[in-house]
Amino acid sequence: MNIQSRLPDFNTSIFTIMSKMALEHNAINLSQGFPDYPIDPTIVELVHKAMVDGHNQYAPMPGLPIFKKRIADLVHKSFQRECDPDNEIVITSGATEAIYATISAFIQTGDEVIIFDPSYDSYDPVVRLNGGVPVHINLNPPDFSIPWEEVRAKIGKRTKAIMVNTPHNPCGSVLSDEDMKQLSAIANEFDLLVFSDEVYERIIFDGRTHNSVLKYPGLKERSVAVFSFGKTFHTTGWKIGYSVAVPRLTDEIRKTHQFITFSVNTPIQVALAEYLSDHSAILTLSKFFQAKRDFFLEQIKGCSFKLLPCHGSYFQLMSYESSSRESDVKMAERLTKDFKLASIPVSVFYKDQSDHKLLRFCFAKMEETLERAGVILRKL
Repeated sequence: MNIQSRLPDFNTSIFTIMSKMALEHNAINLSQGFPDYPIDPTIVELVHKAMVDGHNQYAPMPGLPIFKKRIADLVHKSFQRECDPDNEIVITSGATEAIYATISAFIQTGDEVIIFDPSYDSYDPVVRLNGGVPVHINLNPPDFSIPWEEVRAKIGKRTKAIMVNTPHNPCGSVLSDEDMKQLSAIANEFDLLVFSDEVYERIIFDGRTHNSVLKYPGLKERSVAVFSFGKTFHTTGWKIGYSVAVPRLTDEIRKTHQFITFSVNTPIQVALAEYLSDHSAILTLSKFFQAKRDFFLEQIKGCSFKLLPCHGSYFQLMSYESSSRESDVKMAERLTKDFKLASIPVSVFYKDQSDHKLLRFCFAKMEETLERAGVILRKL
């Protein structure tokens, strides 16, 4: 058979590669973004109870009504945005599926989508799979701010949407109120959709505020916000996410969602709905992760790598530019094989493979893990 790949430029993701390498070389895995500590046992008990109580069949396609109601309450409490649970929320199989369903709903052949690099690795291929054209714009290092004038210059007749991510993976930067005003002005002037990846919205530090598209009236009618309970409750393997948008957008997302996964794990929806009846755990998450970040930074004091600011997410970027000229891919490989510490080379998040001599480390780990990583890094 003559099979032509729809994604000829893409192979196995860097996350799979580095985690496999970490396992093969018995290295500490600070590459892939998942915690190595246990989740709240209350959630586990609630999932078990939901299963025992018989909640084991298909959930409604958009999500369980009580679960959506709890999310709507959380959206209102967090962003002062009234949210209709029946018409403005879709429960998805993780944030990646929410992104896929959203892009599939709106992007057609030839439509251009602006993507800011370094960018999460699903954005570009999903646009391509739907016939769209990714238009990549590099963020400004070292603070990874958006070059708004370049954005305006790149908008053409085929531009359909802008993809933003805050707090940012892999950079740890967050969009300011001024950024959101710029985004709103551009989106309205050029009649663009905004796809907003906000999966780390609860993980933000140093007194900063998460500026969701849901907070801005000028973005309300044209934005889809995507979230992840996997990040929020340290349950990445459960793959529970959701999207929030006005009904005319949500209606279209549901059309694609129903043919991707149809519905999402029922007992986990039941359990999280019960867990979310009390918001205290979710509203204190930033303090928990800021303590993780600060502990990690304390452990690596004295290492030769330069730390870049991290104001959100659970990733820390480090520059080794002053100590080596080798590529970040080679550096990540050597660090894993020779020093037994796995990270992610940041160039893989760029379409043009820009190499700024940066590695990404995940600090969503036990203190013991971070201590061991610190011992290694201080030797470099």
